[in-house]
Amino acid sequence: PVVRELTLEEAKDIYSIRAVLEGLAARRFVENASDNQIEKLQQALDATAEAYQGIDPALIMETKNRFYDVLFEGAGSETLSSLISMLHGRIWRWRALGLSHPHRSAERSNESVTGLSAVLDAIRQRDASLAERRMRDEVTRAASEVMRLLADSNLRNS
Repeated sequence: PVVRELTLEEAKDIYSIRAVLEGLAARRFVENASDNQIEKLQQALDATAEAYQGIDPALIMETKNRFYDVLFEGAGSETLSSLISMLHGRIWRWRALGLSHPHRSAERSNESVTGLSAVLDAIRQRDASLAERRMRDEVTRAASEVMRLLADSNLRNS
């Protein structure tokens, strides 16, 4: 098997789609989730924040995936969940790169937890538009970090 190189153009495309779909998932979560599901999302975020305190990218990815699983389940749309799952299958390499790259921004971990906390705050307020906007913003920040790392890698490989 041949592993394709990560390209800036493909990453930009995928992350822009991810922002829209995950923003919609946050909106739908506000519209459909129970109080119990909000508490599960809080627990998943707490586990993610704790994982970021360590140095194990696999554990961070696992806890973030759990956060997103709870979010997508609470959104209550099988179609949306399926589309996002397919997209996450395509971008796992970029997400892994963003967590394990030696030139990862020192601030990105805190920025990620802060961004997801802002999404959860909007969800707790039951403000669907704000939750959607904050989720899109968080995905955009993640994309910026991956773009920076890809550009850095491409410059060094040139």
